[in-house]
Amino acid sequence: MLSARSLFQEILDDDESFRLFCSIAASGEAQGGWENARIAALVPKSRRELSPKIVRHGADEDKHGRIFQALMRKRGLDPVDVPGDTDYTMLLERQGIGLAHEKLRADQPLTERDIVCYLAHSRVTEQRASEQMQLLCKHFADHPDLGRAVRVISSDEDNHLAYCHEELLRLVAEGYGPAIRKILRESALAEIRVYRDVSLAVMAHMGRILGWSKPKAAALAAGIHAVYAYERVAGWRRMVSLTMPERRDALGGPATTAPEFA
Repeated sequence: MLSARSLFQEILDDDESFRLFCSIAASGEAQGGWENARIAALVPKSRRELSPKIVRHGADEDKHGRIFQALMRKRGLDPVDVPGDTDYTMLLERQGIGLAHEKLRADQPLTERDIVCYLAHSRVTEQRASEQMQLLCKHFADHPDLGRAVRVISSDEDNHLAYCHEELLRLVAEGYGPAIRKILRESALAEIRVYRDVSLAVMAHMGRILGWSKPKAAALAAGIHAVYAYERVAGWRRMVSLTMPERRDALGGPATTAPEFA
C-alpha cells in the first residue's frame, strides 16, 4: 500500500534517489537564501525595520541548504544538477510569483509594493514548506539520520510562516488589505499549479531511478492530480487567510545554527 512514509522511505533507502531529493531541496533553500539577502539589502527606507528579519529569514534558508548538503556528505554522496522541471522557485518566478531575479540583481531600492508582494508570496510558499516539513516530522522525527534535520527545519519554517502572518496583518492595518488579498489569491492559485507540476516531475525522476512499475507511477500521478483538484476547488483558501500567530516576533533574533550538520 502506498503511503507518504513508505514512499519517502523508499527514496531515503536508495543513494541515487536520496541524492536527487537532497540536491533539489538544497538548491531551493540556497535560492531562498540569496533572494532574502538581496531583498534585505534593497528594502526601502520606509521599511528598514524589516531588514533584520529578512536577513534572519535568508540565514535560515542558507542553513537548511547546508543541512541537506551535510546529509549527502554523511553518506558519501555529491550533489547532482537539479532538473529544470523540478526547480520550484524558478518555475514560480516564471508565473510571476516572487520578486524577479532581474530586479533583485539591480541596485535600485525596492518599493513599498515590492515588499507587500514579497510578504504575500512568502506567506503562500511558507505555508507549503511548513506543511511538508510537518509531514516529514510526523514520520521521521525519530529517524537516526534525518530526525534532527527535519525537526530543525520544520521549526524554522513555522517561524517563517508566523512572521509572514504578523507582518502582513500590520500592513493590512495600514490600508494594504485589498492589495494583499488580491496578491494572496493570485499567488495561491499559481503555487498549487506549480506544486502539482513539480511533484509530477519529481516523481517521474524518482520512478526512473527506482524502477517503479507503470501502475505504481500512474497511481502516484493520480494522487498528485487529486490533491491539485482539491486545492483548486477549496484547499487554496488555507494559503490566503491571515491570523495573528502564537509565535510573535518569530524572526526577531539571530538565526540559530546547526553545527552538527555543518
